[in-house]
Amino acid sequence: MAPFIQTLALILDVAFTLLLVHVIMSWLINFQVLNLGQPLVAQIWQGLNRLFEPVFRPVRNILPNTHPLDLAPLAVFILIIALRDYFLPSLY
Repeated sequence: MAPFIQTLALILDVAFTLLLVHVIMSWLINFQVLNLGQPLVAQIWQGLNRLFEPVFRPVRNILPNTHPLDLAPLAVFILIIALRDYFLPSLY
C-alpha cells in the first residue's frame, strides 16, 4: 500500500508545482511581463491550459461566477493541499 500512496503523493506534488507555474504565468501574462507572441511562452501556456482546463471546468461550474476573478485555481490548490497534507498521511 505504501508505494501506491507514495506515487499518489508524488503526483499531487507535481500537480501542485505545475498549478503554481500556471498561476504565476497567468499573472505575468496579464501584467504584460510575458508575451504570448513568443513561441516558447505560447507553447508552455497552451500546454498548461490543456492540462488544467479539464480540472478547472467542473470547479467553475460549482463555484459562483466572479467574472474578473477566477477562483477555480484557488479551489484546486486547496483540494491538492488537503489531499496531500491531510488525507494521505492518514492512510499510512
